[in-house]
Amino acid sequence: MVRDGFYYALAMAAVAALIGYWTTPWLALVPLLLAAFFLWFFRDPERAIPQTPGAVVSPADGVVTGIFTTQAEGSPCTSISIFLSVFNVHVNRAPAAGVVTHVEYRRGKYLNAMNPASAEQNEQSICTLRTAEGKTIVFKQIAGLLARRIVFRPRVGDHIERGERIGLIKFGSRCDLIVPASARVMVKIGDKVKGGSSTLAILPGGPH
Repeated sequence: MVRDGFYYALAMAAVAALIGYWTTPWLALVPLLLAAFFLWFFRDPERAIPQTPGAVVSPADGVVTGIFTTQAEGSPCTSISIFLSVFNVHVNRAPAAGVVTHVEYRRGKYLNAMNPASAEQNEQSICTLRTAEGKTIVFKQIAGLLARRIVFRPRVGDHIERGERIGLIKFGSRCDLIVPASARVMVKIGDKVKGGSSTLAILPGGPH
C-alpha cells in the first residue's frame, strides 16, 4: 500500500465522522466508500521480476495503445505507449537496470491520455536511463485528464534495478517507453501488461 492511500482514506473517514455526527449516518456512507476506494487504488502488489538478460519490463500496469517508430537524440527508436485507467495499479517501476543520466519535469496540459498529442503536450516526467547493456532508454510518466500529480523518486546518478519501484502517477494516466530501434518488441497493441513483470522488449545481446 502506497502511504498516500492512507492519507486520502483518513481524510475521507474524518469527513464521514463529521457528516455522521452533524447530519445522518446514511450521508456518511459516501465518504466512507471513497475512503475504501483510495485504499484500493493505492495498492502496491509484489511482482515477479523477469531475469531474462536484456529484458525491458513494463514501467506500469495498463493496456498497450501504441507502438511506433520515433527519434531520440538523432537515433531511430521504438516508442511503446501504455494507458492506465483508474482501475490499474499506478505504482511505476524501472524498465531496466542502469544509471539515471537525466531527469526532466515538464509542465503542460491535461489532455486525455489516449490522445497521441498527450505524449508531447501533457504535463510529464521524463527519465533517461543508461542500461547495463550500454543502451539508452527513455521513460515518460504522462498526466491524463484526472492525473494531477506525478511522483518520480530517483535522481541523476542513481543506479536502479529492473522492476524497482520508482514513482507513481495519481489516477488515469499514460506511460511511454522509448527503446533503441534494434530492440525486439515482445508485445502488440491491445496487450494488457503489468508493471515490473511483463517484458515489453529485449535489448540487443539478449536471447533470441
